[in-house]
Order: sequence, then C-alpha cells, then structure tokens
Amino acid sequence: MKEILVAPISRFSIFLGKMFGDSTDALIQGTIVILLGLALGMQVDPISFIICLPVMLLITFGLVSIGLTIASFMGSLESFGAIQSFINLPLFFLSGALFPIQNLPDWMQGASKVNPLTYGVDALRAILLGGAWEPYQVQPLLIDVGIVAGFDLVMIAIGTWAFSRMK
Repeated sequence: MKEILVAPISRFSIFLGKMFGDSTDALIQGTIVILLGLALGMQVDPISFIICLPVMLLITFGLVSIGLTIASFMGSLESFGAIQSFINLPLFFLSGALFPIQNLPDWMQGASKVNPLTYGVDALRAILLGGAWEPYQVQPLLIDVGIVAGFDLVMIAIGTWAFSRMK
C-alpha cells in the first residue's frame, strides 16, 4: 500500500482502483459459490444468474469502501484484519444470509433493518429464488437495490474523503 500511495496519481484514483480490484475479487468468489451450488444441484435460471452479478458487484462496492475507509484511519495495517472482522462479521450475521430475519428477536430485527447487507442479501434471494422467497422478503427488489446503491454512494464519498487525507 505504501508503494501505491507514493504513485503520482490522485488518491481518488487509488481509492477507486482498490475498490474495483477488491470488488472484482469478491465477485469472482461469489460466482464460484454459485457455480458450486449448481454442481450440488441448486437450480438457477441463467437469466437470474446474469442479473445477480451486477447486484453482487453493487454489494461489494459498499463493503470494500468500509474496509478502505478503516484502513485510511489506521497508522499501521497489522491490526486492520481484526478491526475489519469486528465490522464485517456483525454485518454478515445480522443480514439474514444464514437465516430469515423474521426469526430473530425484535431488537435484532431492528438492527438488521439498518444493516445495508440485509437488503443486498434480500435482493440476491429475490433474484435467485423468485417467488419462493416472497413470504420472507424484507423489501421489494428495487427498494433493496436502491438502499444498497445509496449506501455505496455514501461509503464511496466517505472513503474517498478519508483516503485523500491519509498520510
């Protein structure tokens, strides 16, 4: 990272490059998971799979931006992994990725509803599962995508600001 920061390009460009690079890695990993699901017998319509890819990329933009923002405030990157885990794990566990949020206690449902990853997971399930997911759906698909996109814009703005003031 130190070598990148001394490059004669703007911090904004560095931030976007890191964000797109890390998001591409996450998109490839998500695609591999879906392909493994197909190998195990999961039924996915090819059109749903193609629609799923930009939504997966949209989800990763915000989460990668959180990581880059945290990294920009840290003096040393040795403890970055631990701090990043303290952010990502609660977001993941409260997103409904492992179980429907309707089965959670009320106070956890409230926390899940302010979690942007909840809406990303909900959007992916709506795309991949279609009508089978409707009884559990948190929001309509367009609202889910809008919330995730809004979160992305906020996190990219905060991240580029934080990255520009980084020493």
